Amino acid sequence: MRVVIADDSALMREGIVAFLRRAGLDVVAQAASGDELLRDVEEHVPDMAIVDIRMPPTFTDEGLRAAQEIRARFPEIGIVILSQHVETGTATRLLAECPGRLGYLLKERVGDIDEFASTLRAVAAGGSALDPQVVARLLTTRRDAGPLRSLTTREREVLALIAEGRSNKAIGDRLELSQRGVQKHVTAVFAKLGLEADDDDNRRILAVLTYLRKD
Repeated sequence: MRVVIADDSALMREGIVAFLRRAGLDVVAQAASGDELLRDVEEHVPDMAIVDIRMPPTFTDEGLRAAQEIRARFPEIGIVILSQHVETGTATRLLAECPGRLGYLLKERVGDIDEFASTLRAVAAGGSALDPQVVARLLTTRRDAGPLRSLTTREREVLALIAEGRSNKAIGDRLELSQRGVQKHVTAVFAKLGLEADDDDNRRILAVLTYLRKD
């Protein structure tokens, strides 16, 4: 998989590059600004762009705007936002377009090379990946909104794990529930949110994320 990396910190970029090359990924370009990122993407048309949110010159949302431009011009490219902070506004703005081929991870929580590489491949293939802290903040932000108010504490826990991309088995292991118990909660969550249950995990996750991004 061919990857372009954008981060204003040279030390951070080199660290990510070393991380990914150890996992067997091909880093084809490095950028220190949003403009450089767009030029590199246009030149190399990679499978994946890893983007920091805050970059020169204002260090506000240059990376986010570049990511949105990439999404508009090259929808087949996966995008993973790699940030130091949970910014629900950023997550909402990205999800408002389309949650497919999109990830939002926190730098401090990326510690396993194989897991990180697996996440990148899943996003490049059309999946989604949100850091658990991002999911938790989204749910907290919207917990008093609409049908979410009707969810029990356990159903909220199940919904958060679904949105993280967890399988029913993984949810059961995390919450110490039987598979029958997990399915019961999943069915209840989808019924309360007005979503049709689906055997396709990716579409199931996208459906939940689509709901979470609604105003």
